[in-house]
Amino acid sequence: MFFGRIRGDDTVRDGARDGAGAPRNAIRSVLVVEDEPLVAFDHEHILSQAGYRIAATVDSHTHAARVIDMGTVDLVVTDINLRGGRCGIEVARHAHARQLPVLFVTGACPADARSLAVGCLAKPFAPRDLLAAIAVVDAVLAGRAPPRKPRGMKLFAEIA
Repeated sequence: MFFGRIRGDDTVRDGARDGAGAPRNAIRSVLVVEDEPLVAFDHEHILSQAGYRIAATVDSHTHAARVIDMGTVDLVVTDINLRGGRCGIEVARHAHARQLPVLFVTGACPADARSLAVGCLAKPFAPRDLLAAIAVVDAVLAGRAPPRKPRGMKLFAEIA
């Protein structure tokens, strides 16, 4: 099942700066991979209200791989349990092979998460925790000191 539509790419990347010369966020476009419709819509709403562009919201590895291969995503936010017989770990492997950062959002962080993802945010979490976790990932990817991690977040990546 495909929850959202794939939107056009209007991101600016590779160290771009805003009009005042400040570095732009490394993460502007997010792929949400979640098989629970209400949770998926909640993530999409929270992120879009915070100013992120939602590349797509999908519930399977197949759809996630298609969106990742389009090259319009800056971060994959994925649950572990998905529909279609393949899991979020396989989504993370696909993204990792394309040097795309992944944030797991799941009840139990998988053992091999450290090699596949920038971090892991444990469910359940508040909307502000999802935004805070992405801010931490964004800072690490941009080579800045990360802000305080939200409760339930494990950070695996080092400052670039």
